[in-house]
Amino acid sequence: MTKIDGLGPDALTAAVEPIRLLLVEDDPGDVLITREALEQSKLIHHLDVVENGEEAMAYLRHEGRFSDAIAPHLVLLDLNLPRKDGKEVLAEVKGDPNLSHIPVIVLTTSEAEVDVIDTYQLHANAFITKPVDFERFHDVIRRIDDFFLTVVRLPNRSAG
Repeated sequence: MTKIDGLGPDALTAAVEPIRLLLVEDDPGDVLITREALEQSKLIHHLDVVENGEEAMAYLRHEGRFSDAIAPHLVLLDLNLPRKDGKEVLAEVKGDPNLSHIPVIVLTTSEAEVDVIDTYQLHANAFITKPVDFERFHDVIRRIDDFFLTVVRLPNRSAG
């Protein structure tokens, strides 16, 4: 492939490939708001959603019904999850050499300092308290999108 308008083959692939997000969230309302906010973005996204911590780990490890799952560029992780909570998921992701490179943003209703400290000790890439107001929640998702998916360079999904 040749350069087009100053872009090499890697840049062209990156520009066309959708940003893959995994949302680990059990609240259907928060899933809906997240989808709506991402749809308004200028970037092309692919959002997969799982509802609990066990599904999150199966998805990330390509197990069971998730055997064909494609590794995400970024994980948005709620802390209050059924079956395996967000801290357990975060510890497993960051403790697994095949997954630890994936950025994880904790997106939770918690404002507890202990949760902030715990998640950063478990190597979360960010801790964000979900606003209860619809417009503010929408704005938070847009800011995550802008920062992590426009400003920051994410690792190649095959790293690790």
